[in-house]
Amino acid sequence: MSEYKDTLNLPKTSFPMKANLAQREPARLKKWKDIDLYELIKQQGADKPRFVLHDGPPYANGNIHIGHAVNKILKDFIVKSKRLAGFDAPYVPGWDCHGLPIEHNVEQKIGKVGVKVDAKTFRQKCREYAQKQIDGQREDFIRLGVIGDWQNPYLTMDKQFEADIVRALGRIVANGHLERGFKPVYWSVVGGSALAEAEVEYHDKQSYAIDVKFAVSDEVQWLTKFPELKGEGALSVVIWTTTPWTLPANQAVSLNPELEYVVVEGQFGENGNVERLILAEALLESAMERYGADKCQQLMTIKGEALEKLDLQHPFEDRTVPIILGDHVTTDAGTGCVHTAPDHGVDDFNVGKKYRIGTMNLVNDHGIFSERAGQFAGEHVYKVDPKVVALLEEKNALLASKKITHSYPHCWRTKKPLIFRATPQWFITMRGKKMLDKAKGAVDDVNWLPERSRARFETMLEASPDWCISRQRTWGVPITFFIHKETQSLHPDMPALIEKIAQCMDESGMDAWYDLDPAELLGEEADQYEKVLDTLDVWFDSGVTHVAVLERRENLHFPADIYLEGSDQHRGWFQSSLKTAIATRGEPPYRSVLTHGFTVDAQGKKMSKSVGNVVSPQKTVQALGADILRLWVAGTDYTTEMTVSDEILKRVSDGYRRIRNTIRFLLSNLAGFDPDQHLVAADQMLPLDRWAVDFANGLQDEIVKAYEQYQFLTVFQTIHHFCSQEMGGFYLDVIKDRQYTTKADSVARRSAQTALYHITEAMVRWIAPILSFTAEEIWEALPGDRSESVFLATWYDKLTGYDDNGQYNHAFWKQIIAIKAAVNKELEKSRVDGKIGGSLDAEVDIQCSKDLGDILGRLGDELRFVFITSAVRVNVMVDKEVSSDAEAFKIEVKRSEQKKCVRCWHHCADVGVDPNHPELCGRCVSNVVGDGEERQFA
Repeated sequence: MSEYKDTLNLPKTSFPMKANLAQREPARLKKWKDIDLYELIKQQGADKPRFVLHDGPPYANGNIHIGHAVNKILKDFIVKSKRLAGFDAPYVPGWDCHGLPIEHNVEQKIGKVGVKVDAKTFRQKCREYAQKQIDGQREDFIRLGVIGDWQNPYLTMDKQFEADIVRALGRIVANGHLERGFKPVYWSVVGGSALAEAEVEYHDKQSYAIDVKFAVSDEVQWLTKFPELKGEGALSVVIWTTTPWTLPANQAVSLNPELEYVVVEGQFGENGNVERLILAEALLESAMERYGADKCQQLMTIKGEALEKLDLQHPFEDRTVPIILGDHVTTDAGTGCVHTAPDHGVDDFNVGKKYRIGTMNLVNDHGIFSERAGQFAGEHVYKVDPKVVALLEEKNALLASKKITHSYPHCWRTKKPLIFRATPQWFITMRGKKMLDKAKGAVDDVNWLPERSRARFETMLEASPDWCISRQRTWGVPITFFIHKETQSLHPDMPALIEKIAQCMDESGMDAWYDLDPAELLGEEADQYEKVLDTLDVWFDSGVTHVAVLERRENLHFPADIYLEGSDQHRGWFQSSLKTAIATRGEPPYRSVLTHGFTVDAQGKKMSKSVGNVVSPQKTVQALGADILRLWVAGTDYTTEMTVSDEILKRVSDGYRRIRNTIRFLLSNLAGFDPDQHLVAADQMLPLDRWAVDFANGLQDEIVKAYEQYQFLTVFQTIHHFCSQEMGGFYLDVIKDRQYTTKADSVARRSAQTALYHITEAMVRWIAPILSFTAEEIWEALPGDRSESVFLATWYDKLTGYDDNGQYNHAFWKQIIAIKAAVNKELEKSRVDGKIGGSLDAEVDIQCSKDLGDILGRLGDELRFVFITSAVRVNVMVDKEVSSDAEAFKIEVKRSEQKKCVRCWHHCADVGVDPNHPELCGRCVSNVVGDGEERQFA
């Protein structure tokens, strides 16, 4: 055999079987950087239609996690596939750079502002810290194979960006969507600042649940109004609350005007005294269980509205509080009588406003009671509950007390419980000038993907309160307002003044505001106004990127074609972006919104460092390569929770090897093929090769459509199936003999190479958005002149014109494939039974119906090449009815008795026909020393 080895066209390629992705990918990144690939992409896209995916900014703090990787990879899939489709698809990454976590980290390093360092120095240190975090995250994102404008990202802390944030604020003021109000807002006692709805998440918290008696302060007043009131013992209204710490600020008890309330007499609690209680009739039974009252007597029923403005005694403060009415009171839990502290609840504040009950401001920025809180002065709201409960017990005002675990608002940054606290803040009002209606109307103009995400977004939008955009922090864009010292109203020329301030900030950033002498802008009026020193909510910063990025950059446009983030952004960036866009322009900032799910472990559990189930993208890339992580993202339904584990990633590696090995076979059989010289025209190609190219053409249509619809799982499954079935399971297996044994420059071989070349040119583009590093490696191994990168290419357009509408069409080959599968089963049985070794040891006899015989007969003697056996004989069963059913045949396998050709391994009667080549069959002799064999079909 060795003497004939050089006569075979053995596979040869520079594309290795072993990927070594973790080792090879960094070199690919270096090449992209050396050729400035993103700049080449930009230049090539100059005259193309534009598609803008606007990047939501990750926070510039800490290492990236698997969720970050999913997000950036999905975005990369989209922009790369859009470029392949002929679009100019820029990708401008960005970072969110202000806010408490950065401030907190810097504070730990250099101390508090005003204690160890001045505010300006502190802000500079925050800027330096954020930049360091950005640099680290950027390298990790680049390592994932994400191609973008990494040298020119948008940063919310850039000076011009900070100026544009202020400009956006000015437009909102000019449009009348901003107001200053004294309202309860979510307040972080850790950060000493207000929070927005988007910064709140709910976790379980253990709290006291207590029933408290508010004694009637003037029983004569009650008897005058209700002379029919009978019974003995002290008379009290009972409230139920899970926030005992708010009782020092109590100023009223709210009832529902439509509810029925009952007066009951009995012995409640442990003191044994007979007394009378007032509470909602609907909650009486559950309340009696809490009080341990076996029996009680109902004395009378009173409508809630009849009790309005009657007075009660505060349980431990020397003041009376009125009964007031509010629709917020329900019978979901408690007593139907609600303790009301306007300082610490939205409903409380609103109902208090109706009755002209103000706030008391007993709690400072850091959750400490002031001197005016009397016996609780100096206490922290987190720690005071036991003391309040003890005092109530001492005052004989406590009916019941127990610890409960319930869902409670927490800060999503610090993970600490929040409080409601009434403070003067700046709000984007959702009810004024029909802001909410406009925002809800804009939702109809947006394409929501998946469609179910629209309902989630609408629910959150409907429930969203006025947006508190002010914070009390050092590291944040200032609210650049001048307010009148006496009236607290905005300067009447504020929008124009804001533009002048923004122009100063273009040069100096946020420091320009703090350094500004008001007299420079206000002249003689300066003494009447003061500068606001609050900062903007960081959600406002990222929410106005449509102003500072989409409107600002020439290669982008407003609105963006798509926003893509995790499902948590339905109440976050998607909301803040929509609200600020409606407030500035009256239209949504995005045409489509695509949402992906969160990552969970193999058991569906949320990932946590403490649990130890975290999958690190950095470690995965280092061990397996970025393309494996990218393939996992593509091979997962990203619209739901995305399951990932080391074991799952190993299975993904198996799928990757199937694709890589298929492409390696394609490339290795293109050795010596020059597309400029050796391409065979479609009408000269063998029918099987034409089928393969045309099949790939139909597949490309499906893949392009799937990319257009962001169905990356479909892309992966389609490509993988093509590699394992049509290619690996059929076509590539069949053409091996023709590729290896025919003459190197024969039409038979060049026809197959032409098909392989076209298919590989298409496939490298199919996988490029997903397997970016591997695609680039394939691109370099492909023959022919080409651009410096696959990412400068578009979808392959040379697959058309290969369809055969005659007798060798898709239906024909589909039947051949089905019959081949049946033959393979019989061959495998014979191999297992020891009758044959390889399939070429076998001869196959097929008995079938006439129509199947006609189909098989179209391939003549070349049918053996399709079945990869040494002989195939087809016998039509005369008594068999005509049928196209693949079941309508019988297969018999037997071992060939002919000699084996040492070159092609076929067993043939003509082996040794040429005495000069006694070990070769006739066709091999022709291929070695003659004109070469002709192949007509396969």
